[in-house]
Amino acid sequence: MATYALVLFTFLALVSSQASASDPSPLQDFCVAYDMKSDVFVNGLVCKNPKYVKPEDFFFSGLDKAGDTSMNLGSNVTLVNVDRLAGLNTLGISLARIDFAPKNGLNPPHIHPRATEVLTVMEGTLYVGFVTSAPEFKLFSKVLNKGDVFVFPQGLIHFQFNFGAVPAVAFAGLSSQNPGLVTVANAVFGSNPPISDDVLAKAFQLDKKTVDWLQAQFSNSN
Repeated sequence: MATYALVLFTFLALVSSQASASDPSPLQDFCVAYDMKSDVFVNGLVCKNPKYVKPEDFFFSGLDKAGDTSMNLGSNVTLVNVDRLAGLNTLGISLARIDFAPKNGLNPPHIHPRATEVLTVMEGTLYVGFVTSAPEFKLFSKVLNKGDVFVFPQGLIHFQFNFGAVPAVAFAGLSSQNPGLVTVANAVFGSNPPISDDVLAKAFQLDKKTVDWLQAQFSNSN
């Protein structure tokens, strides 16, 4: 009976560890990031001595200011992750403000490899959505208005688009201190060094001239 209980306990521990996809749980009240350039590799950042931690380590100012949306895509993301707010280290959360220009401001299809995102629209109207993994590739999309909330599951391709006549603003909470960002078009067509145009032409069923043109556009944008 004891052996059975031990096997069951081990199985449950393994299942629970595999099911957890969030940042590591903290082992103290806080672990304020101290040395962003340390040669010590840990799953997070080296902690500051708690004796020297200050209120400013948990503070960030500026999300009241609109981001510049004059660039190509008409959007701007102001990310508050551990790099900008040291007190987030090991806490498994970050925040972003996203500004959208009117009429076609786009936060293009992208992935956060380490975070689920919860988006709240503060101003304007957004068309948002995400696509599930193979084999369905099902699109879940919705038009959001002020006060609406939408969830983008971790690791799935998603986007936000402002088709309205006025600027839009959204705030996003992310379930990682460092959620990561893979913008699909930039990653595929703007990688360094470039992916072979033979590979991309076959994968996207395009001619090589089109692939070469796309690579030129995205290599210039990086």
